[in-house]
Amino acid sequence: MKFVEAYPTIDELASAEEREVLRLWQGLGYYSRARNLHTTAKYISETLNGVFPDSYEKILDLKGVGPYTAAAIASICFNEPRPVVDGNVFRFASRYFGIREDIGKQKTRIIFEKRLSKVISKTAPGLFNQAMMEYGSKVCSPSPQCGDCEFNLECVAKKKGLQTRLPVKTKKTKVSDRFLNYLVFTDGSNFIMRRRSKNDVWAHLFDFNVIEGDLGKEEIFRKTREMLDHDFLIEEESQKFQHLLSHQRISAVFYKIRIDSGQIKNVKSDIGELFSVEEIVNLPKPKLIVNYLEQIGIKS
Repeated sequence: MKFVEAYPTIDELASAEEREVLRLWQGLGYYSRARNLHTTAKYISETLNGVFPDSYEKILDLKGVGPYTAAAIASICFNEPRPVVDGNVFRFASRYFGIREDIGKQKTRIIFEKRLSKVISKTAPGLFNQAMMEYGSKVCSPSPQCGDCEFNLECVAKKKGLQTRLPVKTKKTKVSDRFLNYLVFTDGSNFIMRRRSKNDVWAHLFDFNVIEGDLGKEEIFRKTREMLDHDFLIEEESQKFQHLLSHQRISAVFYKIRIDSGQIKNVKSDIGELFSVEEIVNLPKPKLIVNYLEQIGIKS
């Protein structure tokens, strides 16, 4: 993996520029994880003198680290008997113990952690946690392989015929639809791109100017005219791109807008920055933008 090869130590990651960190993370998704990882590396390098915390509570204090990750690191790396609770463990434990509390509620995690704390191996907690996750993935899966399960005589769900009803989860992730009309300002050799704000998806990554909404071409043309002081030509309209995030279903169309090379350099700064193709390749970009660029022949 390029990311690990580029930053094999905490100090090397801490000293890196955020733009380059995001560029190497490109395509892996969940860019907030890269930003948190970078922030945490700086904290460990500068405040903790490069020494990684060695207990669950201290690891939990790191930015972007929650109970699952902290328990996994503490048990696997430092042999601390802290149960890891992920989707696979929720499934296996709810069936085995017959726990009917809703796993969609935050307080339910505590119930599972307390129950698993009583049975976790005190000598090999990391191995116990990895086995639980693996078993929930391969055997006690959404379609459970009860015939192959070593615990089917003890499993409460198996005894009561509740395998398909456990775990209980009533809360579902709400996915909203979002329509993005990208304005790809270019003179043929250079493109105007902008750095996204931290208050939206893909924070601090680069994309094109966008008009949001399920709009017709006339409305997009009018809004583009309001944005620019120069003449322009909508040279090309892309196919519709679909991109699914955890909470958003994005539909995007790219409008390639030609601006004279003499004028594009004078476009207002709030529109974005001018980049050559070579520079664009090295910018951190969302996968959606990468897919479009590749379609028009720019490999990045």
